[in-house]
Amino acid sequence: MIDILITNGRVIDPASGRDETANVAIANGFVSKIGRAAPKARKTIDASGKIVSPGLIDLHVHCREPGHEEEETIATAAASAVAGGFTTICAMPNTHPAQDDETAILYVLQRMARAGKARVLPAGCITKGREGKELAEMGMMRNAGAVAFTDDGTGIASSTVMQRALQYAKMIGVIIMQHCQDPDLFGGAMNSGAVAVRLGLPGIAASGEEIMLRRDLELVKRTGARYHAMHISSAGSVEIIRQAKAQGLPVTAEAAPHHLLLTDAACIGYDPNYKMNPPLRSAADVEALRQGVADGTIDCLATDHAPHSKEEKEMEFALAPFGIISLDCALALYAKALVHSGLMDWPDFLARLTVNPGQIIAPTLGLLQEGSPADITIIDPDKRWTVNVNKFASQARNCPYHGWRLKTRAVATIVGGEVKFEL
Repeated sequence: MIDILITNGRVIDPASGRDETANVAIANGFVSKIGRAAPKARKTIDASGKIVSPGLIDLHVHCREPGHEEEETIATAAASAVAGGFTTICAMPNTHPAQDDETAILYVLQRMARAGKARVLPAGCITKGREGKELAEMGMMRNAGAVAFTDDGTGIASSTVMQRALQYAKMIGVIIMQHCQDPDLFGGAMNSGAVAVRLGLPGIAASGEEIMLRRDLELVKRTGARYHAMHISSAGSVEIIRQAKAQGLPVTAEAAPHHLLLTDAACIGYDPNYKMNPPLRSAADVEALRQGVADGTIDCLATDHAPHSKEEKEMEFALAPFGIISLDCALALYAKALVHSGLMDWPDFLARLTVNPGQIIAPTLGLLQEGSPADITIIDPDKRWTVNVNKFASQARNCPYHGWRLKTRAVATIVGGEVKFEL
């Protein structure tokens, strides 16, 4: 007996190029058949007028557990993910204590299993305690289930440490994900520019991001290791990555929804919900990032979902922590910036959320093919709705999109052949 039959949807699988109206049958946690057949099923979902996509993947999510469960937990982050159409998220290791050994990796996987929502795949630290000094045991963490390595929240300042990390990553076949920010050029609260001067706030220049990115890519050229640039924010970074790809370097990159939609002008009201790292930059940077996603320079879309407590985000702008949340509403934000703007079509757009990130952390995921795991997102591209942060599945509320009228929404999320969310 078929467990779930999804009927009459526009089935898009960017990996194979499939884009057709078809039925999708699911049995025993896998896609068993795609076509016009309509076998009997325990549950039938009518997807007429909707897109049936591989499950969406987010490479960059802060779950805060262990250490700051008052902000978010693995369970609430996983619930937020499926509510937004994401079947897999990659949990960042800047927890307390940091995810820098195999015990910490196993803890994330155990909490994921207990939550029973999205797949939560842990990233391990590159260095012990995220201190940027001594390499963590990446091999042991990989064997425990870590899918990538990063000291996210902090860039690795030492060229020697970064080179060693890339050499070791190459040897054991894992990817290094870097938060590109030279610490010697950091210390501000928002983008360096005219708006920061007007507000009397210290600025963070794009050069700090671009300098570290250039250095890292020179080391990638030397080592041949796989490298992923996280949440790039400037036009200069887009061009650096474009040039690196033209040279054939094994580099990938991601962009976040806020860097595709918002500029530093949003900070004029001193609302800390617009404070993030890297910061919101200029309109020219936003346009360059959009074009970079559209032309394939930027491979993936990732939220950098960063929960904080209400009390933290009620501090004055200069003292408030960096970061916002957007898992519950990211799909519509991406669509607003890239699809509804006319820059991309649905198959190409969905590649940035499925097969491309899948190839980076879990190549069996991000596919919608017979025999692939039944991780599926059903999307209503015309669904209009209003963002209400008070209804988010996330535990946090630090989101600048409250009240936004958006178009496009995930209406069902299936993980491992089980419906985890249905609107």
